[in-house]
Amino acid sequence: MDPASYNVTDAELAILEVLWQNPGRTIGEISAAIYPARTTARYATVQKLLERLEAKGCVERDRSAFAHLFRARVDREQLIGRRLQEVAEKLCDGSLTPLLLHLVESTPLSAADRARLHQLIDSAERRPNRPKPS
Repeated sequence: MDPASYNVTDAELAILEVLWQNPGRTIGEISAAIYPARTTARYATVQKLLERLEAKGCVERDRSAFAHLFRARVDREQLIGRRLQEVAEKLCDGSLTPLLLHLVESTPLSAADRARLHQLIDSAERRPNRPKPS
């Protein structure tokens, strides 16, 4: 998938959130989840956003039924990873370390979060260096 396709707007992200939680939804169902007060304009907005997401390769459409069903083609972790890498490129010369340190220092972490971080660090220390994603 083209890295540019990860550049989704907040409105497109709202649609992806619906599809991550409820894959295989129609435009009407997605519209109702985002805009409880249904209107034709809101339906049309969701339709246009889905078209954009489909063009970016983030959403796929099943045309086999009268009401097309939509599913996310990109998962949350892929999107998070790419967006964080973009921030690191812009603000930290490509290094995730300053970004991660800031997040850990400024956010209270639960015991489970701390344990997961320790596991990740231990795992990273055991594997060889991987090339930086392009």
